[in-house]
Amino acid sequence: MADPKPIEARGYVHPEVLVSTDWVEQHVGDANVKVFECDEDVLLYDTGHVAGAQKLDWVEDLNDKLTRDYLTQTGLQALLRKKGVNEGDTLVLYGDKNNWWATYAFWVLRLFGIEGMKIMDGGRARWVDEGRKLSEQTPSLPGGNVQIGPRDDSRIRAFRDDVMAHMEGKGGMVDVRSPEEYRGERLHMPDYPNEGAIRGGHVPGAKNIPWGRAIDPETHLFKTAPELEKIYQDEAGLTGEKPVITYCRIGERSSHTWFVLTYLLGFKECENYDGSWTEWGNLVRAPIER
Repeated sequence: MADPKPIEARGYVHPEVLVSTDWVEQHVGDANVKVFECDEDVLLYDTGHVAGAQKLDWVEDLNDKLTRDYLTQTGLQALLRKKGVNEGDTLVLYGDKNNWWATYAFWVLRLFGIEGMKIMDGGRARWVDEGRKLSEQTPSLPGGNVQIGPRDDSRIRAFRDDVMAHMEGKGGMVDVRSPEEYRGERLHMPDYPNEGAIRGGHVPGAKNIPWGRAIDPETHLFKTAPELEKIYQDEAGLTGEKPVITYCRIGERSSHTWFVLTYLLGFKECENYDGSWTEWGNLVRAPIER
């Protein structure tokens, strides 16, 4: 396996949001460090996980049971206290698919203003490739005392009206889906059920930068800042001077790109449109391009 540059040497604007697998292995038992695995495959955690890590289920834990929305302030506080989170704890998130669901959980928790979170660079794949141990034991922690603030959707979450405004030249937009989805040939990623919307295509003016391009395929780690700048600034023309909206099919892949632009490249105004193509492709009279 290639020996990558240390996180702090890759030129990120906010390198503190990433930790290495070594760091996690050394700190996972610390009382003030809580590690969570968030996977696309919600059954994967039970087959083995980082020792001491708890499961964060993106379906059952993060979403409202009835409304197409996220859990409430009260709901999140109860969830995290049940998982033993205390005031001042460091939350470390990782998962499968090169951390796309880990960054999704990161984004949802940031809606509530939670600070001090970190992503384990390389995710589950890196941990496994390095031959580190997996545990099938589910940790049991005493209840926590964390205080959760109200959810604020205005800073990092976009809705369809925001997307409409961006189409009028008020900012940049990144479609992080596969080229086949962007061109309207598919409604979901290749090798997935072709479902989710009535029409295929993309939001007019959106640039197609598939989310996975931010990851080194050999190491599963985030690419260096110069490599990311070449993709998002040189190729897509994004400068961070205007607001940027990211979207995909349901908001999880685009949260990964939101994380890259916001924390690794330091874009000041970046929002994730979690309604994404499932909403836009079904929205009456919403314009599309192919």
